[in-house]
Amino acid sequence: MQPLDPALGAPLAALARAAIRHALGGPAVQRPVGEFFAQKGAVFVTLYRGDTLHGCIGSLEAHRPLVDDVIDNAVAAALHDPRAVPLSRSDAERLRVEISLLSPQERVPCHDEASALSALRPGEDGVVLRCGSRRATFLPQVWEQIPDGHEFLRELRWKARLDPDAWLPEMQVFRYHVRTYVDEGSPPMEKPQ
Repeated sequence: MQPLDPALGAPLAALARAAIRHALGGPAVQRPVGEFFAQKGAVFVTLYRGDTLHGCIGSLEAHRPLVDDVIDNAVAAALHDPRAVPLSRSDAERLRVEISLLSPQERVPCHDEASALSALRPGEDGVVLRCGSRRATFLPQVWEQIPDGHEFLRELRWKARLDPDAWLPEMQVFRYHVRTYVDEGSPPMEKPQ
């Protein structure tokens, strides 16, 4: 995982926060301008309330302008992720916003779990598992919670709604890298005593 230059990451995090406020009835979103923001990009937006995951939604492949990807994924992570709880506009300010800009995917040559594990770099590689119409991904950050490679791939199979204990011959593994930027948000307001 590499950091995303703050000159690029900070406007993306601010855009995500503004999109969430707008979805909750706030003012219109001011979009950053420039070649970087207009290019097609794939982004995951991860939101935390303190240390608790609120929501995480993203795109695996660049298919629209980066600005639109951030806006749509921020709103989806805030309001439509099954883990999300209801938010007020003021809650949007206190969320920790993590922007993960994905590289293009690269196929991992493998024929079984052992060969997949030998090709993957824990902590560096985001992983996509595909099998027929099913697919699932874990961002590189997930290695922090699941450092054991076998368990990592087992959980990924479960997430794809596949048998977590079986490696099927038609499974395909892809890897990608991310550049991340984290905006901690404003601290909660202290209540008067």
